Amino acid sequence: MPRDMLINIHSVIPLSRINGPGKRMVVFSQGCDRRCPGCFNPGTHPFNAVRLHSPEDIFKLYLTSDIEGITISGGEPFLQPEGLYALLRMARETYGLSTVVYTGFTYKELKERPACPSCLEFIDVLIDGGYEESKKERTLLARGSTNQRLHFFSSRYNRKDFYMQGKVEVIIGRDGTVTKTGFSKIDRCTN
Repeated sequence: MPRDMLINIHSVIPLSRINGPGKRMVVFSQGCDRRCPGCFNPGTHPFNAVRLHSPEDIFKLYLTSDIEGITISGGEPFLQPEGLYALLRMARETYGLSTVVYTGFTYKELKERPACPSCLEFIDVLIDGGYEESKKERTLLARGSTNQRLHFFSSRYNRKDFYMQGKVEVIIGRDGTVTKTGFSKIDRCTN
């Protein structure tokens, strides 16, 4: 597989109920040059290779049968546009999953970046804009700050689907590993 089709991922949560509507697999990409102050996951910022996987391997290793969609976050997913495109396309065409993508770029910026516009055709919902700590989201809407906008590219979801039951989720794995994820700055994030 060509190297640009591999995705450098920080981690994957096979089943989450807070990173978008319903039960979702969450893929955190590795590498972000935006480095938003107050980012909840600064461990995703370095561009070092953490786990290089093909989209096929991500689904083979982490897909569970009872999820309705995939959420891709970061790091910055659009800094790996070829791999992102392949992952989104496979999610929709092979597995029939809904797709939600979080990005620090604005929708306008994405349309101007090479290779990024093709990704948009396989996204149901895009949440755009960098995290701004001074505009921290105070409701249960699934975004970090109020400047971040939800763009609905399909009729699969609407705004009410993005009100979550809580802002932070704690997942305890069978091996005792504790993973915290969500939309509020937390002391330590292991995802």
